[in-house]
Amino acid sequence: QVQLVESGGGVVQAGGSLSLSCAASGRTFEVYAMGWFRQAPGEEREFVGTSRSDGSTTYADSVKGRFTISRDKDTVYLQMNSLKPEDTAVYYCAAFKYGSGAYDYWGQGTQVTVSS
Repeated sequence: QVQLVESGGGVVQAGGSLSLSCAASGRTFEVYAMGWFRQAPGEEREFVGTSRSDGSTTYADSVKGRFTISRDKDTVYLQMNSLKPEDTAVYYCAAFKYGSGAYDYWGQGTQVTVSS
């Protein structure tokens, strides 16, 4: 099992920045990728971005150029710049095991609110 704990959410004005972190513990050697998702009220959960063990990253078009994912051993970070009110959501960290077909582990989520 892998446990994920997010931190860093909060309230920020539009145009501002916020940084989230997610610390993984447990069987972290199983983890191939760590990613971020978000879910706004009344919306489906959506992919934000991911960082793979080979150092590559992928971002959703909606955040490309504004958000940056970095990874330091068992912690993944999400630096969010130029925030918009539509970025308001609960942000979830997730981990993808080697050989898996989907994200296997999820954090509890952290609220990000961007005021206009």
